[in-house]
Amino acid sequence: MAKHGHKSTDQSRRQRVKAHLAADKAGAAPGTMQYVGHQAPNPTLATLIEFGPEPADFLETTFDDLESGRDYQPKYSTLWLNVHGLENHELLKLIGKRFKLHPLVLEDILNTQQRPKVEQYGEYLFITARLVSVDEEGQLGSEQVSIIVGRGFVLTFQEKPTGTFAAIRETLRSSESQIRKLGPDYLVYSLLDKLVDRYFLVLEQLGERSESLDEAINASPSPEQMSEVQDLRRGLQYIKRSLWPMREVLNTLQRDDADFFHSETQLYLRDAYDHTVQLIETVESLREVAAGLQEMYLSLQSQRLNEQMRMLTVITTIFMPLTLIAGIYGMNFDNMPELHWAGGYYAVLGLMGAIAIMLSLFFWLRRWV
Repeated sequence: MAKHGHKSTDQSRRQRVKAHLAADKAGAAPGTMQYVGHQAPNPTLATLIEFGPEPADFLETTFDDLESGRDYQPKYSTLWLNVHGLENHELLKLIGKRFKLHPLVLEDILNTQQRPKVEQYGEYLFITARLVSVDEEGQLGSEQVSIIVGRGFVLTFQEKPTGTFAAIRETLRSSESQIRKLGPDYLVYSLLDKLVDRYFLVLEQLGERSESLDEAINASPSPEQMSEVQDLRRGLQYIKRSLWPMREVLNTLQRDDADFFHSETQLYLRDAYDHTVQLIETVESLREVAAGLQEMYLSLQSQRLNEQMRMLTVITTIFMPLTLIAGIYGMNFDNMPELHWAGGYYAVLGLMGAIAIMLSLFFWLRRWV
């Protein structure tokens, strides 16, 4: 019980922080670089991967301050700069200056409450997506991932290091990597595909959670389970709000007029789009399951209440005639029959016992007890 209260307190605190930051941001001029998020930004660390058409054309460099990246000159034709943490605004400004990013793009990167979208800024595309996850306590969370793709470069900005793109980095280290052969547009597809695949893992966990709740509610419904069902429904609604715009992002990219995505890569984007459609259908299915769990809980609680009320009714019905008899013989009239009968007390007790036994037998035969 205390566990749910602790979660609700944490969620309320995060919502207050989010509302406070959003209110501060509302009064700022367009293009102002100000972080908006659930918690304090993480330290900034930038990793640059360069690669080219030749097998040996590969280099990986890490920057954690301005000086190490200010005068750096790339050695190969294609760049992927991945930034973890949004604390160092000066480093982000330097990146914006090097790649000629619009101030509104830098503003949206720091405003981590953006919905998934794709925008074209002349020589590059700006894409925002959400990386979903489930923590050890079963709470659903997400972070914004901003992607910029231009002529020969890809920039990605994450709120914190999660290891989501580790497999892509490992693939790039191989000279036979398909990403190195197909270029930056295929790299962007690979990044988006990883984000979409994460939804499958999260929905699988939520599906297992719904099955566990189903078994627990059938065994012994409790108010804590109802709270978990409500959390599950809110989580599924949150995923749905992220997936619908993500589907539109992929639909827009696969219809790109070959400005940034080649026809071969667009086929892969179409496959990722199909995955989002499948995910949305899965979410709808799980939402129906969650609604069914809520109805089942209420039905079992109602059935339990009916059984308790029936038992109380049976007990009350048995004692009503006994109370009537006791009330009659408890009246203080001078002239009442049987009052001076020597065996009257035992006869009345026997009558009351017989009535109780007959009523109990009647209810038992009717399967009411």
